[in-house]
Amino acid sequence: MRKRTVIAWSVAIVCFVVLMLVTPAIPQSQEYHDFADKREFLGIPNFLNVVSNFPFFVVGLIGLVLCYYGNYFKLSLPGEVCGWTFFFIGVTAVAFGSSYYHLKPNDDRLVWDRLPMTVAFTSIIAIFIIERVDARKGTFSIIPLLLAGIISILYWRFFDDLRPYAAVQFVPCIAIPLMAILLPPMYTHSTYWLWAAGFYLLAKIEEAVDKPIYNLTLHILSGHTLKHLCAAMVPVFLTLMLAKREIAEERVSLLQMWRISWTKTKQNGSDVVEDISYTYTGVPVEESR
Repeated sequence: MRKRTVIAWSVAIVCFVVLMLVTPAIPQSQEYHDFADKREFLGIPNFLNVVSNFPFFVVGLIGLVLCYYGNYFKLSLPGEVCGWTFFFIGVTAVAFGSSYYHLKPNDDRLVWDRLPMTVAFTSIIAIFIIERVDARKGTFSIIPLLLAGIISILYWRFFDDLRPYAAVQFVPCIAIPLMAILLPPMYTHSTYWLWAAGFYLLAKIEEAVDKPIYNLTLHILSGHTLKHLCAAMVPVFLTLMLAKREIAEERVSLLQMWRISWTKTKQNGSDVVEDISYTYTGVPVEESR
């Protein structure tokens, strides 16, 4: 197992180095700061893009309290408590960092927007390793993953190159749904991970079409405002998952569960066809005289 871990980390590092060597640098576009909705209200510039971060504060704070309030989430491993604590700290900090950025969008303030999101992303990866691969290795990976995320932010800021940050942000977007589907979970309610991933994907789409959505809604809501609201649904679903889940009696991946359900559905369909019976009624025929 230790040899496999070394090989896995080595392959990941080699792939990252090759990626950095063969791909061009990705500078931060200044057009990124040009959001559709610039309206001011109550003296607050970019009002809706600022206040739409409030749900992150509410959900993050609730999750952080419930991590320690009588073990409400029934976290059974010390590494889980640490991982989820960092996640909810990151979510709570998004409310402050993103609001600070949107008050006056620029590269310097964008650092404080991206930093808490990176903390949340990397802690989630550590949590998945704890729950679905190896608890000990996952626990020890928390700090290295957090440091990798922070370094990616610093690398972007000092060298104006988004490649490491893009890897930190988008690799979890691919890895988490795949791990949720393929790896057997320790707990029930794994489908909540897929709901969370779906809302995050929707948030990224809304971010990309910020101005078209703003025009489509007749300047009521912009895509970026909706992006904040959809992204806040990610910790909402994960908090609900933590509140509802139990330790799984049998560790079965979502893919296996779907296969079993599909097989049962096909069998039930066949049984229904076989059980159909036909009744023929004889009609008397009167002979002609």
